[in-house]
Amino acid sequence: MKINKTYRSLLDKSINSILSAIEIYNKPNFHYREETFAILAINAWELLLKAYILRLHQYKLRSILELQAKINKDGSKSKRRKIPVKNRSGNAKSISITSAIEKLHQKDLLPANIRGNIEALIELRDNSIHFVNDTSITKQVQELGFACIKNYIGIVKSWGLEIDLSSYNLYLMPLAYIDEQKIVQGTLTKETTNYINLIKEKLSQEEKDSDFDIAITIDVDFKKGNSFESIGVSYSPDGIPIKLSEEQIRRRFPYTFKKLVEMCRTRYNNFKQDKSFYVAIKEIKKNDKLCHKLTLYPDNPKAQKSYYYSSNVWTELDKHYSRKKK
Repeated sequence: MKINKTYRSLLDKSINSILSAIEIYNKPNFHYREETFAILAINAWELLLKAYILRLHQYKLRSILELQAKINKDGSKSKRRKIPVKNRSGNAKSISITSAIEKLHQKDLLPANIRGNIEALIELRDNSIHFVNDTSITKQVQELGFACIKNYIGIVKSWGLEIDLSSYNLYLMPLAYIDEQKIVQGTLTKETTNYINLIKEKLSQEEKDSDFDIAITIDVDFKKGNSFESIGVSYSPDGIPIKLSEEQIRRRFPYTFKKLVEMCRTRYNNFKQDKSFYVAIKEIKKNDKLCHKLTLYPDNPKAQKSYYYSSNVWTELDKHYSRKKK
């Protein structure tokens, strides 16, 4: 199928920009990594958002151009006709990333958590002169970076954009590891404190049931010994079962059936606890990645059973119901 050249170019430049952001961040001795990552990641998002807007408007170039009212012969501004704003070289200017975000936000097409993450990275770029190489917030910035990559991959799939993610090993290219033990906790500057407070404010507004994140917490646990005896964990029909503690199970499967129904009523505008719902739940129960069965007396087949559901259950339920507009 023939694809619009401008649209294709925007997608290609976007994926190349996010790959460059990851590559530079992963360099072992790059002292401007956070700021450079933010610049390239924002550029990747801007190109991706513009590509999506272009597709939504049947590839009409004006949809991603900055427009202004045409000046009439009498010097007044036209109320109907708009023309592209020109840059210093005389070419038409495209809309900014903030304008692109607002366009999609007005149509309820951009999840709030993605918007929060992008805006946090924009602030990092705009304020970078105040905390160049400030190791006191390196870990926090990295958490924004992890969420950025996860969100980028998620939205490409969600919007069905023509980027073949299988060509890139993005899942296996985490941002560079930072040893917290080497970070000296110094006194934060006023500018750095202001930035941290901004991120905290955005995190307080984060939508908890969203598939996207503003930031992802990084926890590293050091243990003596080696990990060679536990290399590689994958699901296999004939694999060796792994036993999880009750705390681990509840963390992986946080929803009771009652809680799941309550969240469905909040999440969907056409939800009904009817026969079709129970059919969907029956299928979900067959998937041990989405549902965990807890039996009080495992040796008694007639013993009462309780079911707990993973937060990934929405990937299946979203296929059956329509989400409410935010």
